Amino acid sequence: MGDEVVLLDTFVSVFGMRVRIALAEKGIQYEYKEEDLMNKSHLLLQMNPIHKKIPVLIHNGKPICESLIIVEYIDEVWKDKSPPLMPSDPYERAHARFWADYIGKKIYDGGMKIWSSKVEEHKTANIEFIECLKVLEGELGDKPYFEGENFGLVDMAFIPYYSWFPVYKKLSNLNIEAECPKFVAWAQRCMQKESVSKSLVDPDKVYEFIVLFRQKIGVA
Repeated sequence: MGDEVVLLDTFVSVFGMRVRIALAEKGIQYEYKEEDLMNKSHLLLQMNPIHKKIPVLIHNGKPICESLIIVEYIDEVWKDKSPPLMPSDPYERAHARFWADYIGKKIYDGGMKIWSSKVEEHKTANIEFIECLKVLEGELGDKPYFEGENFGLVDMAFIPYYSWFPVYKKLSNLNIEAECPKFVAWAQRCMQKESVSKSLVDPDKVYEFIVLFRQKIGVA
């Protein structure tokens, strides 16, 4: 009897995309269940009663919550499957966790300021966002991926935002290609991986979702 793996997610979630990439990297078969965040399922509320958020990975009936924790769990449980998602060295693992956490806080919050704010607030939001991207470009340096030659945790944490960047450009005229060419080159390198290209969402679908959401919160 094999593993029963279910992913509770919503298609535009950058956090869910992280998990989808990790599962694809390891070649794990799973059942995908799309959640309506305006009308959360009983299963989601049962599996994540504390935060009531996606993604949730359900492995043989047991829930694992929070995207970075899920990615590490996948790497540990299916450690016999290549490639490894985390560095083997303890210091390098801690270093990767630091930057993945930075992305989750700085990039997510910065992006949210752009897509949820009014037009007059976009200029400040754009400047702050680019500053965060520049920090990450500095960490990337001249490496192919954040962990060097190997695609890993930090790349998985960051690359889902690539689906959202065209949305930021439409909403606030943020030209990331011009401001951060090193980042764009890295993203295009990541997109050559099938696990990434098939896990990321079409930016047009993200934009449609955000337009409807902005209308609901009164920022049309």
